[in-house]
Amino acid sequence: MKKYKLILTYLALPCYLFAQEVKPAPYNEPYRPQVHFSPKAHWINDPNGMVYYNHTYHLFFQYYPKDIVWGPMHWGHAVSRDMIHWKQLPIALYPDSLGYIFSGSAVVDYKNTSGFGKNGKVPLVAIFTHHDPKGEKAQKNNFQNQSLAYSLDKGKTWTKYAGNPVLKNPGIRDFRDPKVMWYEPQKKWIMTLATLDHITFYSSPDLKDWTKESEFGLTLGAHGGVWECPDLFPLKFGDKTYWILIVNLNPGGPNGGSATQYFVGYFDGNKFTTADNKQRWLDYGPDEYAGITWGNTGNRKIFLGWMSNWLYANQVPTKTWRNAMTIPRELFLTQINGELLLASKPVKELAGIEQKPADLSGNLLSGKTVQAPNQYLLKFSMDKISAYSIVLSNDAGEQLLMGYDSTKNEYYIDRSKSGKTDFNTEFRKVSFAPRLSPKGRSNIELVVDASSIELFADGGLTVMTAVFFPKKPYNHLQIQNNKGMVIKNVELIPLNSIWGVQNKIK
Repeated sequence: MKKYKLILTYLALPCYLFAQEVKPAPYNEPYRPQVHFSPKAHWINDPNGMVYYNHTYHLFFQYYPKDIVWGPMHWGHAVSRDMIHWKQLPIALYPDSLGYIFSGSAVVDYKNTSGFGKNGKVPLVAIFTHHDPKGEKAQKNNFQNQSLAYSLDKGKTWTKYAGNPVLKNPGIRDFRDPKVMWYEPQKKWIMTLATLDHITFYSSPDLKDWTKESEFGLTLGAHGGVWECPDLFPLKFGDKTYWILIVNLNPGGPNGGSATQYFVGYFDGNKFTTADNKQRWLDYGPDEYAGITWGNTGNRKIFLGWMSNWLYANQVPTKTWRNAMTIPRELFLTQINGELLLASKPVKELAGIEQKPADLSGNLLSGKTVQAPNQYLLKFSMDKISAYSIVLSNDAGEQLLMGYDSTKNEYYIDRSKSGKTDFNTEFRKVSFAPRLSPKGRSNIELVVDASSIELFADGGLTVMTAVFFPKKPYNHLQIQNNKGMVIKNVELIPLNSIWGVQNKIK
């Protein structure tokens, strides 16, 4: 009997080994982004509490650690030295008796206005929305309130303030997502809060006692859905300082579902006023939402969004994790026909994972199909723009198209044949974005990952983000040009995966 048992054990062993081998390693599953932050496992949505301190970028995020669909919200936590390589840390904030931990922001309280600092330690203070699910179920209108937590060990551990909530709901059903900044001219904190379908500004000397300042947006901007995740910050153009107000909207985006709009104007510590009343979008693609900027970064304003759409975020076909963040983007103002527009480009730190540009040997310029790396940057320019399309495809016959329609003067992303699209009918729709540059000259920069594409056109004036889910990776790339357009300065730059060095971050 012992002999037979031994034989059976060895017969069973290869099956066991095979089962272990086919299980994808973390960060190597199908569709897993290789140059974008995604959680090791489970669900994420909005980026939260983004703050730079002690040479470290902190990224908190809406997180549900028990499933790959939305659930009781926590604050997940990751850190980086360059915004490219990330290390996921233990959960920072858990739900409690006051409710789930919804979106918010974090600040460095250098002056210790909050009194949380001890023994010379500078407190990091998180300002977030407590969302009471019991109050919501009872159909009350005050189930969202603003609360505080603080850290005295550079963000490693957090203590919730005993006096929470610090800003109680006056009876507004959607009363959330506080983005807080220090307003030096008047020595006070400013909170930009999403309140139903507009913004309410509050001020405080100490982060604990808040006074209402003003409201904005009741009759301006897009109002196809609720306003969420706002952000207010200054940007210089020339010698003049302007203020940018970012407001995320769901639904009502230019291509359906969620999207990010913005306003350019002025802020005096009490009111925000716009330079004009035009409606503008920071990203026209279907898959950038809840985007805000890092705090405490000096003159740089660096934006990060959630790379999904509430139309189908709970349905995309990933298995162990769900959703990711965009590439970090540097924001800047530019002027077109007398109008100030907000443009963006990938942060310069992305160059840290660039490999040697591929030798195209003229193939892309002549319309031939070339072998594509797993993740890459594609850059090119033209003196006079005309219709073209860029084709990402695989051996299964699936393809994603990104291009320019000269008759409509629009960029587009077509994922109708991109792979798995049957999980939601909205996913198959073609997305469009206006070309905002008045010049014939154009330049294109694409960031392509395992399941996403980000377009930065004409110096970042037009930006589009889209995710996709092919059955096999897109290993072919082609530029189709039927109008004789002269393409110049083509670069295909492979990118290293960010996950190979993630655990080296301290």
